[in-house]
Amino acid sequence: MPLSSRRTFLQLATVGGIMLMQGGIARASQADRPLPFRFRSGDDPVVGTLYLPAGQPRAALVLCGAWTAVKEQATGLYARALAEREYAALAFDHRYFGESGGNPRQLESPAAKVEDVRSAVTALLAHEATRGLPVMGVGLCAGGGYMAKAVAEDNRIRAFAGVAGAYSDAAELRARMPDLDRLIARGVAARERFERTGTSATIPAVGPDGGDVAMPFAEAYDYYGRRAAHPNYVNGFAVQSYAEVLTWDAVGYASAIEVPVLIVHSDQAAMPHLARRYLAEVRGRKSELWLTSANHVDFYDNPRLIAAAADAIAAHFSASRS
Repeated sequence: MPLSSRRTFLQLATVGGIMLMQGGIARASQADRPLPFRFRSGDDPVVGTLYLPAGQPRAALVLCGAWTAVKEQATGLYARALAEREYAALAFDHRYFGESGGNPRQLESPAAKVEDVRSAVTALLAHEATRGLPVMGVGLCAGGGYMAKAVAEDNRIRAFAGVAGAYSDAAELRARMPDLDRLIARGVAARERFERTGTSATIPAVGPDGGDVAMPFAEAYDYYGRRAAHPNYVNGFAVQSYAEVLTWDAVGYASAIEVPVLIVHSDQAAMPHLARRYLAEVRGRKSELWLTSANHVDFYDNPRLIAAAADAIAAHFSASRS
């Protein structure tokens, strides 16, 4: 697969969210109290961490993050930042990843991740620490596109914020990616093989020299392979994922969203025109914050950008509780 096609694939098919920082963030404090949080999605156990503020939470937040990521990376970072801003925030390993259950491992399934978000909402509404609180969603990178469907279809989610979201457009992806059908066919074949034999074909998520990997960017390898390396993270991508992610259309759900929406993005981040189109088609109250970043990666490494995004999300959700 040519590098140019993979770049289109990565930007349009909801990869996004590659580079996050491992260190501290602006306004770091001891206000948040991480609490182990377990629930079930489908037939599988899901393992998460609920970050609680020092005082009464304003709302309960469920976070959905990037391709192949685990809770110790993007969503954990943002959950901690939002707990410092008086919200209870849940970061969790989606099924097939990290400490959560499910097979095949490393399956990037938008539909499954949307179901996981719904299951997380149910768990938050039932948990003693968050019972009775309004529930709101935060989508980071690919999770911004996944959360679009969850918000459109689940009226228990009262508001949504997307940070550097990858709001895929299936028609645009098809027009710009000449080997799309070949990759979809590869994914379908891998899925059929798994269903027949129980054996899952897997490629690396990232690699130092590109090649047959899901995210063939040097900056992706620098993040997942180095800076954000964690024992719970596996550098793998189930090949059958191609059959799902390459047909995912996040923009198509925008017109069904009636709750308040905030988009935080930059013109230097991935596919800003799709973020604008997504927001334009949202039917509910909407707002946007456009920041200046060096690139998409900078959005997640720069403490100034993280603090600005978290402040905007906190203010947006505060205004959305009524």
